[in-house]
Amino acid sequence: MKITDIKTLVVNAQMRNWVFVKVETDQPGLHGWGEGTLEWKTRAVVGCVEDFKPMVVGRDPTRIEFLWQIMYRHSFFRLGPIGTTAMSAIEQACWDILGKSLGVPVYKLLGGRVRDKVRMYTHLGGGEMKALYETFEVGPLLERAQAVIEKGYQALKVVVVPFSQPLMGLPAVKHFANLMGKLREAVGDEIDLMVDFHGRTTTGQAIQYIRAIEEFHPFFCEEPVPPEQPDALAEVRKSVRVPIATGERLATRWEFRRVCELQACHVLQPDLNHCGGLLEARRIASLGETYLMGIAPHNPNGPVANVVALHYDLATPNFLIQEDVLGDVPWRFDVVQTKLKSENGYWLPLEEPGLGVDINEAEARKHPFQQEILEQMIFHEDGSVAEW
Repeated sequence: MKITDIKTLVVNAQMRNWVFVKVETDQPGLHGWGEGTLEWKTRAVVGCVEDFKPMVVGRDPTRIEFLWQIMYRHSFFRLGPIGTTAMSAIEQACWDILGKSLGVPVYKLLGGRVRDKVRMYTHLGGGEMKALYETFEVGPLLERAQAVIEKGYQALKVVVVPFSQPLMGLPAVKHFANLMGKLREAVGDEIDLMVDFHGRTTTGQAIQYIRAIEEFHPFFCEEPVPPEQPDALAEVRKSVRVPIATGERLATRWEFRRVCELQACHVLQPDLNHCGGLLEARRIASLGETYLMGIAPHNPNGPVANVVALHYDLATPNFLIQEDVLGDVPWRFDVVQTKLKSENGYWLPLEEPGLGVDINEAEARKHPFQQEILEQMIFHEDGSVAEW
């Protein structure tokens, strides 16, 4: 079997552009899909897929490790998130092809199921970007949280941390703590609450924020400091009594290595679209398991990314909980054909060969690329640039 072509299909889904990657083979009707969605870097990822094409066209798509090594090592310059996102999408599509060729779902190729269903959580506001990242008042916070719970979720994540200067002072800390206190009171103790800091804070400020909400028992606090600072993350982790998570902006096992060696967090969050693909995510999970860390994959991406995550989660022993963006666009399942189902806040296994997903390309082309909304461009009151 040989790869004959690799194509990208960009679908605008309001908050982001989905980047679907199709790997075609010389076997009639046999192809695979992967996803390389990377916010505000759509054109760069598409270009990088084109750069990888000459390296892999003509090769056997079932030699997945071999192809991974070619793309990673023969690029010479080590790949940042754009390169690893393009590589992840191609690799995912090859797993889809392998599963289809053998007539088995991908999770069976990863060692088989270690669980019967996959616990999920989602964000506030579905696909509305401001609701997701900028719910800073009690009324909307409680209303949006209740809407999530009514969908059957037993866990949700909020981004209620202020856009922060290096230090913010008492009013910001008290406002943040008040939001979390009201939310915990409203949802009760049975709902798990995660707090995404989105890398908005410094070490000292993150410690102040987290200590102020310890009594509300977050399931974890995510990315309290920017991702390039594992030593600062370790200081936060050792200074608070709340589990710490990180990893959405890290790629490959080598970037996760230092976090693990420092024991800088309790939960790793590889994004299967960005970290290097399924193989690399399995390596990261094994690394985390060695250090008693759980896995909560990052995934605010599109529907192919959802099914990829499902297969990974079913086969990963130290998996905890899976991120999903609820209701981003109403036509999602016009574009994507899958039997993926959720029940009471859990995804259920798929039994179809491969990933269990296909794309209606005609429907997809009704939603062509558009420049993503630049709402992430946030500035402080004094005009300086903020971490968003």
